[in-house]
Amino acid sequence: MSYVGPDFDPPQPRRPRRGPLTVALAALVPGALLGWLVYDTVGGSGGGGGSDGATVRAATSAAASPTSSASASDDAKQPGTPSQTPTLAHPTTSAPAVSGPLKGKVVVIDPGHNPGNFQHTAEINRKVNIGTNWKECDTTGTSTNAGYTEAQFTLDVSHRLKALLERQGATVKLTHDNRSPSWGPCVDGRARIGNDAHADAAISIHADGSAAGNRGFHVILPGAVHSGAADTRPIVARSASLGERVAGNFVRVTGEPASNYIGDGTGLVTRKDLGGLNLSTVPKVFIECGNMRDSKDAALLTSGAWRQKAAQGISEGIVSFLRSS
Repeated sequence: MSYVGPDFDPPQPRRPRRGPLTVALAALVPGALLGWLVYDTVGGSGGGGGSDGATVRAATSAAASPTSSASASDDAKQPGTPSQTPTLAHPTTSAPAVSGPLKGKVVVIDPGHNPGNFQHTAEINRKVNIGTNWKECDTTGTSTNAGYTEAQFTLDVSHRLKALLERQGATVKLTHDNRSPSWGPCVDGRARIGNDAHADAAISIHADGSAAGNRGFHVILPGAVHSGAADTRPIVARSASLGERVAGNFVRVTGEPASNYIGDGTGLVTRKDLGGLNLSTVPKVFIECGNMRDSKDAALLTSGAWRQKAAQGISEGIVSFLRSS
């Protein structure tokens, strides 16, 4: 998600720190390694936790030197022309789990953007109140230079993640599934879906659209906001715990480095300008899995095998968080 719009005004760049770059790492959750056999056909091949307890810190290195340019925010990435529209028709909500370590837990997955947004510009440009101010309902998202869209990527990873979590007994709900609805939902509606589901954890899946040479992932945490309909104060601490566990497991499973252009190499960024976080009343984070405009990251993001790793890393972070709750 390239930022400058609905849910994403450009974040303020930070001064790079010296010394080893670190990212929070939650150890592997026993039984969470579901491997490559899960969900290897969902979404096709695309364009081409540790034990419960204390969080461990693991060193990571950025792939490029830090720059002063910050990523534009997710809801306003500069889109490419969509190369195709996915024909995914999976149920939005899973059936109640019969067994598994996550039985009774509810997870809401928010696939960033929607393939149909390209055909509904008037609707997605409508302003909605995010508590601190007004922003566009949604945006089209970004794409790789070859035209593989962020909306395609986020749906694919979300379905893979859904399958992994369901295998452990969780009840999983998607905020949308391509044709339901055919565009959006708006950023306030995405937050509302997680709230209404009383989710134990919610995560919004994205990919960035920053400049070439900027690469790596980062997890966005909600800042303490209390304005209008937004009051994140009750969820800030738990969302931080969720985000740290997701970041730690993501880097371990995928090998993708922490962002070299935002977050000071920690893989973590706090934001107060995102409606999807501001309006959430349940623990929630965003993850930018990589930069679609960088050739190295694009090669990963368009790989079905790597997207399975991405889903696995995110899943293990969520599992670690839920088992610690």
